[in-house]
Amino acid sequence: MRIIGGKYRGKKLLSPVGKAVRPTAERAREAVFNILYSHLDIEFEELSVADIFAGTGAFGLEAISRGFKSATFVDMDITTVTRNAKMFLTEQNKIKIIKANALNLPRLKNQFNIVFMDAPYAKGLTEKVLSQIIMKNWLNDSGLCIVEIRQDENIAIPDTLELIDERLYGLARILFLRRK
Repeated sequence: MRIIGGKYRGKKLLSPVGKAVRPTAERAREAVFNILYSHLDIEFEELSVADIFAGTGAFGLEAISRGFKSATFVDMDITTVTRNAKMFLTEQNKIKIIKANALNLPRLKNQFNIVFMDAPYAKGLTEKVLSQIIMKNWLNDSGLCIVEIRQDENIAIPDTLELIDERLYGLARILFLRRK
């Protein structure tokens, strides 16, 4: 697994050995950033992202490589994301790692322009964490929530969010949600 665009293009990321981790495919990550680039009215340098169920941190580190203002990573096991983040020596002031259960997100002072989440497939976690994102006010008023689920998985989208785009990449379906 590697960074696919921006300042650190080609940088290899570490993956945990022997764990059932399913990072977002490089092709899907690249497509998501292309969609963001073409549809956002704000420069990447002004954006902050939260990467929930961060795992390796690939999505948030990709955002840092592409010039995002900051990336916050949330996972119960922060070992791999911490190791990968340390490889971005000159970006440490842009990176924050939070060891937490996504089912009980901490309240933060800041909000995010983009919240990316890639919960384990078909375990009923996605809907619960979407509720946490709304309840704990993680997404700013014009923010996007990007959700990766299994292609055949159906979720109930909270009433406060609307589906604005949906894409399929292999086994994954990527949902783009915005506040109503």
